[in-house]
Amino acid sequence: MPRRPTRPAAALVLSVLVLVVAFSPPVRSLTSLPGEMRLLLGEEERVEIIGLPIPAVIRADRDGLIHINDEVARGGEWRVNLAAPLALRPLTEGRCQLDLALFGLFSLRRIAVEVVPRVEVVPGGESIGILLRTRGVTVVGHAPVDSAAGPRYPARDAGVRVGDTIVRIDGVEVKSNQHIVFLVNRCAREGRPVPVEVVRGGEVLSLEVTPGYSERERVYQLGLFVRDGAAGVGTLTFLEPESGIFMALGHVVADSATNRPLEVSDGRIVRASVARIIPGRRGEPGEKEGTFVDNRDVIGTITANTEFGIVGVLTATDNALGGRVPVALAREVRPGPAEIRTVVDGQRVERFTVEIVRVDRTQTSPAGKGITLHITDPRLLEATGGIIQGMSGSPILQDGRLVGAVTHVFVNDPSRGYGVFAEWMVRAAELLPTPEGAGESALPATGLAACCSTKRESNYKSGRNGQGEGRKGEPAGGREDHN
Repeated sequence: MPRRPTRPAAALVLSVLVLVVAFSPPVRSLTSLPGEMRLLLGEEERVEIIGLPIPAVIRADRDGLIHINDEVARGGEWRVNLAAPLALRPLTEGRCQLDLALFGLFSLRRIAVEVVPRVEVVPGGESIGILLRTRGVTVVGHAPVDSAAGPRYPARDAGVRVGDTIVRIDGVEVKSNQHIVFLVNRCAREGRPVPVEVVRGGEVLSLEVTPGYSERERVYQLGLFVRDGAAGVGTLTFLEPESGIFMALGHVVADSATNRPLEVSDGRIVRASVARIIPGRRGEPGEKEGTFVDNRDVIGTITANTEFGIVGVLTATDNALGGRVPVALAREVRPGPAEIRTVVDGQRVERFTVEIVRVDRTQTSPAGKGITLHITDPRLLEATGGIIQGMSGSPILQDGRLVGAVTHVFVNDPSRGYGVFAEWMVRAAELLPTPEGAGESALPATGLAACCSTKRESNYKSGRNGQGEGRKGEPAGGREDHN
């Protein structure tokens, strides 16, 4: 009787077994593991894989960064059993790639591991006035020049559009609205057209405008409404005490006329005080009304306007600032009870209870919407109706850690809104390195209201000393002049 081939049959059985195991629910759960993982230096992280006694091999492209199960990699790899959670212990800061292979043969998942230090900051909650000076001036509208021959629109006819940023006139970098008046009239007195350089959609364009003479103002004008900055009130999110670096708002400051982020040349923050609350209601976000005066009580300078808020350096600290708390990584934030810190009367920071109802870690760069909040504190609901304008940047704390900052309110439900992860804010402040490949986020979506934004209608009042007054909830859009 001929011998039956056993090797092919055994190979077939093994292949079927491997396929069954590979496509089983526990093993398929491996594919749901994140492609990126951040570990905190000095803190062990336990990772549950599938809970089945299946051998696997983990290979790393770099030695000495982490230990797995308290073992050093042998030949650049660890042999593990997936029945128990894996214990990952970071040894030093840096990045590496881990390749998880079933039976050491079938690669199932590659994970980019980043080891970062635990950052500690002082949480804020204080109201601040924000005064920004932009690079160049932004065109927010066209205006007729009342010339002897009738109304004229010189800049519009020359191709200048709303949303353009005027960066140079006659080869000189524009500093302010008043600077434009000086440069335009200098060209006009010399009898030549005005060379205007604008930025539009990231492209630099050179135009020539023949100004019109305003019989009423008795100056030459381009026929434009322009804005040279932004002013408003928001909330300080945190301070890093060693460097003095602070962040506030939690979202980018964008021009209300163009919805584009303002390119900041310089700015400062000042103390602000809340005088009155207008509660929010369905369809109408509420606001905090308060006052601040620029050039008085300046407490910091602004260095950047990022997608996760403004960054700067605090030059005067408040004795009321509390102690440090650790900053939570996005993966550490969970649905459940939390608190926010904000001001609803005067300058006193208070704590209010909230519920984190959803945590979204699916976006590489979560555009201020990683955390969904529900206000539960009866005092805050009675006073404000929920989240209102002026709360933008209010720190969110959970389990003794800073987890995020309030950014937006749901227009149709003021008791709910969004927050940004604190991890992304400290990265924007360069207190943590930015992950490679992090994408750019979008601006606030329809159906949301940013809790601090610029408005076209300026609340800025020029005084003899160039001082201005702003109102919380109605951030001024900078001085808007007719040129």
